[in-house]
Amino acid sequence: MKSKLAIFDLDGTLLDTIDDLKEAVNHAMSLRGFPTFTRDEVMAMVGHGARNLMRKALPVGHKDDDMVDAAYNDFRAYYITHIDTYTKPFAGIHDLLTKLHQEGVMLAVASNKFQEGTEHLIKEFFSEIPFVAVLGGRPDFPLKPDPEIVGEVLRKAGVEKTDAVMVGDSDTDMETAANGGIMGIAVNWGYRDMKIGPSTGSGTEPQIVVETAEELHQLLLP
Repeated sequence: MKSKLAIFDLDGTLLDTIDDLKEAVNHAMSLRGFPTFTRDEVMAMVGHGARNLMRKALPVGHKDDDMVDAAYNDFRAYYITHIDTYTKPFAGIHDLLTKLHQEGVMLAVASNKFQEGTEHLIKEFFSEIPFVAVLGGRPDFPLKPDPEIVGEVLRKAGVEKTDAVMVGDSDTDMETAANGGIMGIAVNWGYRDMKIGPSTGSGTEPQIVVETAEELHQLLLP
């Protein structure tokens, strides 16, 4: 597969961030005396931005906008100062990104994590990789699966849709790829069990699923 541009999701694709997210969620819940969550429970809630994560985490009857905003502010304040305590790249990711760059594939990040957190983690773990764009959630900018983030990356890279792929670990990423008119490649080392199955017509089914970073590298070789 000849691809000029690979757009990567962040959480669950490049980095295992769940333990730090869990600590921040549980901090916000504990401040209010609400139940806390396990790693697996937080894993099932992530993928749609931190405010949506807070809305899912808050108990029934406490999901009004004011409570969500307050919990989000506490979550974010804690998370930004503990963002890389447990977070680490998935196996083979450093080598994958390095090889793809050396082989002439442009690289970008498109995440629903807030922009400051996205930039911090990319700088912390992948400072040597020259991404053409590192995009996260921003005020007044739609989250994935809205395709606007794909269009922004394509414009920054100067690449046509037919020369780009999106790599992610969730239905949200695959729907973003479909909405943006580019190929979607699902990874199975992240937070979801991605499978190719009979199409439901939703546009979320991955066209390709890979199990390892090396398998993805071979697939993306120009």
